Amino acid sequence: MTNPLLDTSSLPRFGEIGPQHVLPAIEALISDHRQQLDALLNTEQNPDFNSLVAPVELMEHRLSRVWSPVAHLQSVLGSRDWRDAYNKALPLLTEHGTEISQNARLQRAYASVGTSLADNENESHRSAVDYALRDFHLAGVDLPDADKQRFKAIMQALAGTQASFEHNVQDASDAWSLHIKNADELAGVPRQTMVRAAENAAERQLDGWLLLLNYPTYDAIMTHAHDRKLREKLYRAWATRGSDQGDNPDWDNTENIDKILSLRHEAANLVGFSNYAEYSLATKMAGSTGEVLGFLHELAQSSRAAAEKELSDLQEFAGMALEPWDLTFWLEKFKQARFSVSNEDLRQYFPTSTVIDGLFSLAARLYGVELIEQKDVAVWHDDVCYFSIKDANSQVIGGFYTDLYARSGKRNGAWIDECIGRQNLNGNIALPVGYLVCNFPPRDDAGRSLLTHDDVVTLFHEFGHMLHHLLTRIDVPSISGINGVPWDAVELPSQFMENFAWNYEVLEKCSAHAETGEPLPCDLFSKLEASRNTGAGLAMLRQLELGLFDFRLHAEYDPAHPVAPLAMLKEVRGEVSLLPHPEYNRLPHAFSHIFAGGYAAGYYSYKWAEVLAADAFSAFEEAGIFDLDTAQRFRREILEVGGSRDIMAAYIAFRGRKPTIDALLRQNGIQPT
Repeated sequence: MTNPLLDTSSLPRFGEIGPQHVLPAIEALISDHRQQLDALLNTEQNPDFNSLVAPVELMEHRLSRVWSPVAHLQSVLGSRDWRDAYNKALPLLTEHGTEISQNARLQRAYASVGTSLADNENESHRSAVDYALRDFHLAGVDLPDADKQRFKAIMQALAGTQASFEHNVQDASDAWSLHIKNADELAGVPRQTMVRAAENAAERQLDGWLLLLNYPTYDAIMTHAHDRKLREKLYRAWATRGSDQGDNPDWDNTENIDKILSLRHEAANLVGFSNYAEYSLATKMAGSTGEVLGFLHELAQSSRAAAEKELSDLQEFAGMALEPWDLTFWLEKFKQARFSVSNEDLRQYFPTSTVIDGLFSLAARLYGVELIEQKDVAVWHDDVCYFSIKDANSQVIGGFYTDLYARSGKRNGAWIDECIGRQNLNGNIALPVGYLVCNFPPRDDAGRSLLTHDDVVTLFHEFGHMLHHLLTRIDVPSISGINGVPWDAVELPSQFMENFAWNYEVLEKCSAHAETGEPLPCDLFSKLEASRNTGAGLAMLRQLELGLFDFRLHAEYDPAHPVAPLAMLKEVRGEVSLLPHPEYNRLPHAFSHIFAGGYAAGYYSYKWAEVLAADAFSAFEEAGIFDLDTAQRFRREILEVGGSRDIMAAYIAFRGRKPTIDALLRQNGIQPT
């Protein structure tokens, strides 16, 4: 085998694979899969799960394994060659995926298998077939040939346009910088950020400091910089990425947004839905657009009074009317004044390596697993580590890579993704492997990266996703781990995990002062805990603003009279936002979650799943947050089942009842109405 990308016998060969391997590998694999599929359909007269579904699952599993490192590397390396290889192969994959989903012979064969499955058949087999039949319909398998071809063309155009959207955001972020010559302009900015900015300037042979537009820098300036004009400059740069208000018109996402909305709406109409929001809900827990909107409005109504009081208190404290670039700064000052706690004081207690060790100890305590670093695994960057995970019997059950630090060319944000999905079909076995990616401050000369408590919460969040991926016991790839889980429930394990980052016994093991090595003092934690709900109402309204904007944008789209996204955003902000936004604000143009990610007409999922997570964690609070019976029940009923069970049935099996919003409101310091 000369193409290392096609070697799926072990972990990806990151030391050997290059952009030149991508197109030949994808072309060869698609050709091979077409031949295999034809052979299957021509020889299987009375198909069953093992003779038809399992081989198809194995084909898609191998294709996913080959494509995974390609999609991953183009988002973390900032390499033009990797991006070009990704963009050339993406249309082939999209066409192939739609081709399979629209294969009427395959759909009929799956329907035959579904009919033959006995009522007591393996639950995961039945779920895999049911979900596949649903997805056949959603891909237009029932359509006339002309409509099928149009649907396929839409999927192709969408894939390319969404990739273009994401690349514009990244290019606009990478191209921006601000050269600071006077140290006075950086008053209040944390030392870690100053050192990094000085290094950036030196790399470009400049005096002073150079601020780049990555999230650690942006957050540090918005939270700590005394210079209000500097905060506004960073805010403007961040709020205009990928837009007509940015520095380069080539990166304006306006046309991409319009095209994405139009294509999604047309695709939804083709397969029988009135709008893309309805189409999106076909694979989610929520039953209707009215249910989603009612949920968001109920939360907004419950949160508004608390948010209004928070803003009033803040403006009184600041002695002025606040602008968007003031809010984070004055929230931090307010916390320091009222609770004697600051992000920078806390940061000294959270070296990344110590937080990781404490997080792994928590997983061991709750779920009986052991996480061990393996230094002999090929990686794509010096910052990357690989960990294997063992069960209570010391058997390896999976592994994951961590890539935790910000760098130029790397996509902003934090996420996990599948490298390899778990599968055990027809004698073929693969253990789950994932990528865990963050953008924490880069390590200093001493090799340390110090995290804010918000960063700690982010790491716990992503690790919750990773546990969902790794602890699955489902052997069918399409419904193992996070696969097949309704999108508005996929955030449950991650947001559930965040709660442990607010427990002293957990944080004590996650902390060691950068100078003294002492763990987080109990009195400092008490101040942190007391400050937890500072700005919670405003934060709630901010998330509801994003959720309502996304959902209404897709639910109310009318091709004859398309609503301008900025006009829709202004209307939503008029309903739920308490702070005015400048006219140049172009939030939609960098809203990658909905225009380039998987959250289209689904951003509400964060709040939907947060209700589940808060309610689930209240079970731990009732029993004791380290209660092993409760932890094992959560693992068994939620983390292990993937998409093999109805998620509400799984939740009720864990909790004993349906969730309510009360726990979430209480967690945010808001009294349930």
